[in-house]
Amino acid sequence: MDPKSQTVILGAGIIGLSTAYYLSESQQNIHIIEPSHELFASASGLAGGFIAADWFAPSVAPLGGLSFRLHKELAEQHQGKERWGYSLSTGTSLSQDVANEEEAVLGSGEDWLQNGTSRAEAAGGHSFSEGEGPAWLMRSNGSSLEVISRDASTAQIDPRRLCQFLLEQCTARGVQLHRPARATSVSKDATGVLNGVHVVSADGSERDLPCTRLVLTAGAWTPKVVSTLFPRAPLRVPISALAGHSLLLKSPRWSAEHEEKGCHAVFATDTLGFSPELFSRIGGEIYIAGLNSTMIPLPDVPSDCKARDDAMQQLKDVAKTMLGLPGQEDDLQVLREGLCFRPVTSSGRPIISRIPDAKLDMATRSGGEGGVFMAAGHGAWGISQSLGTGKVMAELICGQPTSVNIKALALPA
Repeated sequence: MDPKSQTVILGAGIIGLSTAYYLSESQQNIHIIEPSHELFASASGLAGGFIAADWFAPSVAPLGGLSFRLHKELAEQHQGKERWGYSLSTGTSLSQDVANEEEAVLGSGEDWLQNGTSRAEAAGGHSFSEGEGPAWLMRSNGSSLEVISRDASTAQIDPRRLCQFLLEQCTARGVQLHRPARATSVSKDATGVLNGVHVVSADGSERDLPCTRLVLTAGAWTPKVVSTLFPRAPLRVPISALAGHSLLLKSPRWSAEHEEKGCHAVFATDTLGFSPELFSRIGGEIYIAGLNSTMIPLPDVPSDCKARDDAMQQLKDVAKTMLGLPGQEDDLQVLREGLCFRPVTSSGRPIISRIPDAKLDMATRSGGEGGVFMAAGHGAWGISQSLGTGKVMAELICGQPTSVNIKALALPA
């Protein structure tokens, strides 16, 4: 490879870090550009951290299965239980209305997030059995709780701690992180081929980074990055931003003894104005989310995300009800309030693809020597599919066959 060949990754979230992690196993000259003052300030640090092996539609199933295996292998190799809370989890569907309980488990597994229904739809092909559920969950009379995950097919992590681990590994291998900084333009050589990225730091300093391979992993901000760097390109990125509020808390009802065999994930049907999701983590944390909106504008950078008071109060009310603490707000220990933006596509499938030069209005080096690539649009499955995405992206960037078939995840024509 040309010693001046260099890879620039735009976005230091879990997809960008996973790509850098696997790419740095065999490649050098990798730079990550991150505009946010705070790392992991959106979905990569504030997501639930639920991962699944087979809750995906056929088009995404190979990627989901690969990623689940990689999560398990990484945790076994690097003390993942201690370092980022990796644990097997039991997935359950909670229906407050027994007459409508089947509604929680039907669907394609692709469109539940856009429609505002329960993620339990994604497990529609599983067998069901009665489950007692976690000790911290308060069940109302007439409710139905069913196990919807096969043995060892779902797990739980703390995504922020996993991101921190990946970043440490990448920097130890020589990957350079530039933040807060923005890529403001791309440059061409004398023959019109991509050869660099102009970067402006928050302090006003500027530099030109040599770049033959550009990787777009900016999550919900990816369309903005594309329009900035390729303003004349006939490229349209079918990704929109979906805002989601969350609470991280502790409850006196949580029992380490009860969860010694693993964590719990509870997907409830919509009886409280939205479909709550609750995840327990090693150490006693309980994460609550599911309150999503398309009406909250995407901020300039992830660190500008500010949770809304009315949304947080709604989540706290749900927490007190579902954790059995009505009227006992002092017992509800809130550790963090969050707002993040997930990148969603109309198809429900992520985009993992090399972008054709014709769509960029710019030439790039052929094969594994160059190109512009995109990995974004994972919706609520970004953490679950992160390592698999990073693996196949590294292979794609190097011009190698990918570990699984990602043909269906190409950029739409």
